[in-house]
Amino acid sequence: MTLRLTPAEIAELTPGLILPGAQLRELHRRGYWRAWVARDRSIVLERAHFEAVAAGALPPGAKPADTARPQLRPVAQRKAA
Repeated sequence: MTLRLTPAEIAELTPGLILPGAQLRELHRRGYWRAWVARDRSIVLERAHFEAVAAGALPPGAKPADTARPQLRPVAQRKAA
């Protein structure tokens, strides 16, 4: 067993989709948010993440807190001298 899903398994999860961007959007829509496109334009999805989402351990769309976008404060305006 490999650490990531094979291209054939990705194709089974995204029937009818050929382009990596379309496959990635479909995987993200299904809750596999850790999927990404490699430099060779193949989809990378870790088997452990796939199995956790498929088993219901992670609800669709759930992300760990450390991936949340940072909250930025507005820059204080300097007063004209």
